[in-house]
Amino acid sequence: MIRPLPAILLLALGLASTPAPAAKARTATRADAAFQAVYEKEWAWRRHQDGAADEDSAAEAGNLNPTLPDVSPAAQQARLDVWDAVLRQLDAIDPARLSEANRVNLAIYRDQVRNLAEETRLRGYEMPFNSDSSFWANLNFMARRPMHSAEAHRAYIARLNDVPRYFDQQTENMRAGLARGFSVPRAVLAGREGSIAAVADLKDPTQAALYAPFKNLPAKIPAAEQQALREAAQAAIRDSVIPAYAKLQAFFREEYVPAARTTLAASAMPDGPAYYRQQIREYTTLDLTPEQIHRIGLDEVARIRGEMDAIIDQLGFQGRSPETRFQDFLRFLRTDPQFYASEPQRLLERAAWIAKRVDAQVGKYVSLPRGLFTIVPVPDDIAPFWTSGRGGLGTYWVNTYDLPSRPLYNLPALTLHEASPGHALQAALSQEQGDLPAFRRDSYISAYGEGWGLYSEKLGKEMGIYETPYEDFGRLTYEMWRAARLVIDTGIHHYGWTRDQALAYLRDNTALSEHEVTTEVDRYISWPGQALSYKLGELAIVRLRAKAEAALGDDFDLRAFHDAILAEGSVPLPVLEERIDAFIARSQAAAGTGAASAR
Repeated sequence: MIRPLPAILLLALGLASTPAPAAKARTATRADAAFQAVYEKEWAWRRHQDGAADEDSAAEAGNLNPTLPDVSPAAQQARLDVWDAVLRQLDAIDPARLSEANRVNLAIYRDQVRNLAEETRLRGYEMPFNSDSSFWANLNFMARRPMHSAEAHRAYIARLNDVPRYFDQQTENMRAGLARGFSVPRAVLAGREGSIAAVADLKDPTQAALYAPFKNLPAKIPAAEQQALREAAQAAIRDSVIPAYAKLQAFFREEYVPAARTTLAASAMPDGPAYYRQQIREYTTLDLTPEQIHRIGLDEVARIRGEMDAIIDQLGFQGRSPETRFQDFLRFLRTDPQFYASEPQRLLERAAWIAKRVDAQVGKYVSLPRGLFTIVPVPDDIAPFWTSGRGGLGTYWVNTYDLPSRPLYNLPALTLHEASPGHALQAALSQEQGDLPAFRRDSYISAYGEGWGLYSEKLGKEMGIYETPYEDFGRLTYEMWRAARLVIDTGIHHYGWTRDQALAYLRDNTALSEHEVTTEVDRYISWPGQALSYKLGELAIVRLRAKAEAALGDDFDLRAFHDAILAEGSVPLPVLEERIDAFIARSQAAAGTGAASAR
């Protein structure tokens, strides 16, 4: 059952219905109905385009869609035509005639559709992977989604047999990108075919991650049918999936890598400056220039460095000399065995221990969702190039690959960010907001989501999660990491930094391991703009909290403020500011009413 927002929170957010004159109500109803018709039609169409399951069928059986998405240029143009038409329809809607809730929905939805249209218009689909994620590795997540029926398993097998067509379309798109100089830079491609080879070189289909759903089929499926499904899945993987990966591997090795561009900057590509500005707009939801973002990053790096130096003072660490003390301390953190787990299970257990300590405190700071999360290791095929951890609905993935690069002093900040009160909690709350339309519940805006994740790390200080100065330094090194991203991303894609410059900047300012430094910089090179979302989002939330504290004084309720942030789902930062302004106004009104009653 979906839990609705409490009435008091609806009021605080300005989402509660209020009486209106009859004539005005009729006008608003027509406008609201027109807007709802637009977004419901487009959302259903979009989910189908993405190969997603119908919500009703997914609940009963699983995803019954037998095909993977059509990513051909013709399909991309058709999507662009739809989104351009939707934008024209939205422009015809007068926001003043919408309800308060739908004015918020319109601002969010227009931004969402505009980003989809602009990304497609700039042919971003011709670069369908980066050093962090890829269309071929992402297929494995399909195997982790619930399948409750034989029908769903047959649809899944059909999708496996559709992999050759899907990969061929992606390959043609990448060829078109190569032809115009629009590609992932060659400098970050070394070793990236490993996750392709992991499937291409398989001899036994049952060892494929994509075969996992057939190892424990639902008991309600008869034994003979279970056997038939297993045989069909093995045939699909053997005859369709493995050859498709082998063909992709040959293309990657023989065509893509040799022809990939030798520049790094997004601005060096065709329409590069426009592409980078679009990426900034999409991932930050703000109209900031690269120059402005670079300056913000430099200022934050200087501020955080002062806090890091204070912890080194607290520990009494001297180093070889005052000039080398900071780098000597980083070297100590990177090399002393006390800071590292000796085996993967120890790292997972430590993450679970931290998460359980958070459980004891988090309810004082946030209203808790019903949904829980589990902790699992990052899959082996993607672990070498993944971040230290990642969280989402129901799962906190911890990367146990290369343990000397996974320091324990960073683990509290990582857990707060990825699990609770960060992404796993955030995603569960979003799913439980039944009054939000699906395009808000099931979408993710990086500046909001990653901003909350980074803010959660800072909140851990108030919650008492950091037990040692080293763990507090880990928190600061994570914050410094996100501040340095502002400098590095704009440095690479606007100012023309080299890879070595970027590596040195991250290495010299954080206690990240060398493996993390390398994978992170390659991520920024191959995924322009995404890394900007974290710090800019966190700065917005910190500023909004200070604004609410100043306006409300003794009436400021930290838990209510956090609930107001999270109840919005995923929203652009300007919309979040509007909603917190509404929260402040209503909290002031409620406090005034209470004071009057007391008199």
